Amino acid sequence: MNNRERILNILQYKPVDKIPLVPGGPRRSTLRRWRSEGLPEDADWFAYVMEKIGVDYPKTSEVVSHGVRTAMIPVFEEKVLKHENGHYIVQDWMGAIVQISDEFDVTYLRNAIDFVTRKWHSFPVKTREDWPQMHARYDADDPSRMPANLLEIGSKINDRDFPIGIDVNGPFWQLREWMGMENLCIAFLDDPDFVGEMIDFWCGFIEALLRKCLSVVQIDSIVIHEDMAYKAHPMISPALTQQFLQPVYERWIKVLRACNVPVINLDSDGYVADLIPIWIDAGINACEPMEVAAHNDIVAYRRLYGRRMAYRGGIDKRAIAAGGSIMQAEVMRVVPPLLAEGGFIPSCDHGVPPDISLQNFTEYTRRLAQLTGWL
Repeated sequence: MNNRERILNILQYKPVDKIPLVPGGPRRSTLRRWRSEGLPEDADWFAYVMEKIGVDYPKTSEVVSHGVRTAMIPVFEEKVLKHENGHYIVQDWMGAIVQISDEFDVTYLRNAIDFVTRKWHSFPVKTREDWPQMHARYDADDPSRMPANLLEIGSKINDRDFPIGIDVNGPFWQLREWMGMENLCIAFLDDPDFVGEMIDFWCGFIEALLRKCLSVVQIDSIVIHEDMAYKAHPMISPALTQQFLQPVYERWIKVLRACNVPVINLDSDGYVADLIPIWIDAGINACEPMEVAAHNDIVAYRRLYGRRMAYRGGIDKRAIAAGGSIMQAEVMRVVPPLLAEGGFIPSCDHGVPPDISLQNFTEYTRRLAQLTGWL
C-alpha cells in the first residue's frame, strides 16, 4: 500500500498493512532546540528521526497542490503601527490590530510557524457598515483563486501516491477572524440576523470554490478549521452550533459526498465532547487534534461513538515532553485500544512544542513505529 491508501483506509476503518506513522510536526522554536541538540542545520527533521529509529519510511512522488485560494483577495497591508515596551502593535494581513512581543515580526502572524502569544486590539468588521468592504474581498469568481493550469494539475495527479485535501475555515472560525471572539459572541445574541447573513455568505463562497475545484481535481479530504472550544467547554453552545453551523457543514458535505470525497475532518482545539455528536449528525467523520490537556479522552469517545468518528492526534504533548515511563504509559493508554479497530492515526495532540527534546521525540516516535507496524 502507498501512503495515500494507508491514510484513507485507516480513517475509514478499512484494512491497512501498516498504520501511517505521523508523530506530529515541530514549530520553529522546537526546531531551534532540536538543532542545538544534534539535528543538523540542513537536515529534514522527519528523515533524521526515521534514520535514528531505523525505519525506511516510504517516500511519495513529488507532491502537487490543487492551488485553490480561499483567503481574502486582496489582503490588508501588513505594517507596524507602534513599537513600545517590548511589543509591536501591528496590522496583520487580515486587517486586525494585534500586539505581539518584539522578538517576533509580522511574518509570524501569517500562519502557525511558531507558538506566538498575541493580544488583539480591534478587528476589521466592527459594525454592519464594515461588512460590504470585507465580503468584497471574497469573490468566488476571481480568476486568481484557481490556478490557470488547474486542468493540467487535475490530470497530473489522478494516479498519485499521496493524499490531497482542501483546507477551509469553518463559519465560526471565519467570523471570529472578521469580528473577534468577544464581538462575535455578543452578536450571536444581540444581532443574530447579521451573524446569519455573514454565515450564509461564507457558506456560499466556500461551496462555490469547492464545486469549481472538484469539477477538475479528485481530492481525498477536507479539513474544516473551526477552533471552537476552550479547555473545559465549547466557545459556542451546542444549541447555537446546531442552529448556525451545522447547516453549513451539511451543505458543504453534500457537495463533497457527490464528488466521492471520503474524509470530512474537523479541526478544533479544546474540549469537544459536547460537539462531537453534532459533527457526526452533520456528516463529519474525523476530527483532530484531540487535546488531552483539554480533557478529551478518545478511548472513551470510541466507546461512545464507535466507528462513526475517526481521530488524528490524541497523545498528550506533556507526556512526550516528560519522556521515559510517562511517555510510554501515555502511548500505551491511547494507541493499542484504538488501533485494534482502526479509525485512528496517533500523533501529538497539537503542534510539537519546544519543551519536547529531540531525544524524547525520537523515543516517542520509535514507540509509535513499533505499535504501528514499522518496526
